[in-house]
Amino acid sequence: MLATTAPESAGVLAQEAIAEGCDTVLACGGDGTVHEAMQTMVSSDGALGSAAASCSAAASCSAAALSVIPMGTANALAMDLGLPLSPVKAAKMLLTAERVRVPVGRVFYCDSAGVTHSRYFVVAAGIGADGLFFSRLDSQMKQRFGYLAYLIESIRMAVTHTFPLFKASFTETGSGVVRSEDISQLLAVRVSNFGGLVRHLVPGAAIGNPNLHVLAFKTRSRLRYLQFMAAVIARRHSYSKRIELMDCSTVECSALPDATEQLFVEADGEWLGTLPVRFEVVPQALTLLVPKKVLPDGRPARTAVTS
Repeated sequence: MLATTAPESAGVLAQEAIAEGCDTVLACGGDGTVHEAMQTMVSSDGALGSAAASCSAAASCSAAALSVIPMGTANALAMDLGLPLSPVKAAKMLLTAERVRVPVGRVFYCDSAGVTHSRYFVVAAGIGADGLFFSRLDSQMKQRFGYLAYLIESIRMAVTHTFPLFKASFTETGSGVVRSEDISQLLAVRVSNFGGLVRHLVPGAAIGNPNLHVLAFKTRSRLRYLQFMAAVIARRHSYSKRIELMDCSTVECSALPDATEQLFVEADGEWLGTLPVRFEVVPQALTLLVPKKVLPDGRPARTAVTS
């Protein structure tokens, strides 16, 4: 087992392990640790990821698999894979897991200097209240209070956030039709189960899908947000013209001309940067170690990988 020492060190460790011949990387942590590790393991447009490109052919690095031992504050990927929260039980289940090639999300965003960067994501990425939430979340508070830190920050934002609008252009799956909306919150989702109180937030999303399930809030009403989230917790939520769920191949977001507040983007619970932003899906990009009892049978874009 190798311990992370600083932000981004999980990706470096994953790269080094694969270069030395390891065919599987288990990220011991939460979604942020998985997010860091996967950045060096994704194959984009048929090319090997940076870790795989430096490996020997004997190690079969193009199929190096990633999975998670849930030890973080939020464990959405582990929940989606059906892994128990006990690290020992999760490790035992992964011993008989199957290697599956899956698509991943990709988000392009800007840093504080206006320079464009990109990151891959496996759980979800968001703009608006979601991005602000993770930009404010204190790492020491997470370590001290765990999941309670999420609830505390959620309550604080519910009281203080103004839900400013931004422009989003959606390319709908299948038709290719592009339509634009002014929205206050966007969440591009890759999993069906977030775990916790919001586990059923976006029905129909699946890690094997070749598209994005996109949740768009076209309202600034704090009351509507609170009503919707209460319905999610009670598993009685539905969608409407104000809070819409759609299937998209790409989404592009930018600030409105008269915008006065800065908007933030996050991916897999990690704060990244600001607008403008573009979301897309990279097909067959990552080898994921998936427990057999929750293999995504029937989901699109499933490919088994043999070692």
